[in-house]
Amino acid sequence: MYVYKSYLDATKLKAIESIVMLSPTTLPRWRRAPPPVARLLKRACDIRHLFGIYLRRGHAAAFATDCDLPGAHEMVQSIGMQTTYMGFLDYRKQEVKDLGINPSDCTFNPGVFVANIKEWKKLKITKQLEKWMELNFRQNIYSSSMAGGVATPPMLIVFHAKFTRLDPLWHVRHLGWSPDPFYSTSFLQRAQLLHWNGPFKPWNYPAVHLDMWEKWFIPDPSGKFILIRSDKDS
Repeated sequence: MYVYKSYLDATKLKAIESIVMLSPTTLPRWRRAPPPVARLLKRACDIRHLFGIYLRRGHAAAFATDCDLPGAHEMVQSIGMQTTYMGFLDYRKQEVKDLGINPSDCTFNPGVFVANIKEWKKLKITKQLEKWMELNFRQNIYSSSMAGGVATPPMLIVFHAKFTRLDPLWHVRHLGWSPDPFYSTSFLQRAQLLHWNGPFKPWNYPAVHLDMWEKWFIPDPSGKFILIRSDKDS
């Protein structure tokens, strides 16, 4: 927590200090008396199927990798998305070299994960994460090409080759990087979670697969937030 607060203070991002409480590093503090396996999802969707996921012995978490989505590789390369460790860590730094992690190893996305809180505490995951956060704060070991955020690199370091794989349908990313469709509608209908991480958001226009997003859209009761649609759709 101290490292995150120091980072926020140093970068004049005090306005988002409350977001610190959502960091994976604070996970063990979310419940005073967690059950042997507590499964939490950092997104609003139906998580019943996650309760059937078996975490391998010695694993504190499960993630979906950035390379398991079928057919996404061509699009990821075309838009310059980072899907390997080279895109998140500065391999010029000795501390990173000493990790022995192949820079071409595929990364995972910690936006959706299953955690075994008991194992998390046993392995002192929070302490490990805070160690790498503090080191980056002092020596800047993350890659300069990283697309924002300070939570992903330490997760990638601590959980490298030590996590259970989630079905990639639990985190279908790369939506909104073009106003034209890339994924087929039939494929997206099988997805458990859709992530519009590109600039073409489904509440604006133009965008793709608007109907899938609007299915779950709850109108703003104050009327201040309205959807932007083309004249022909209105």
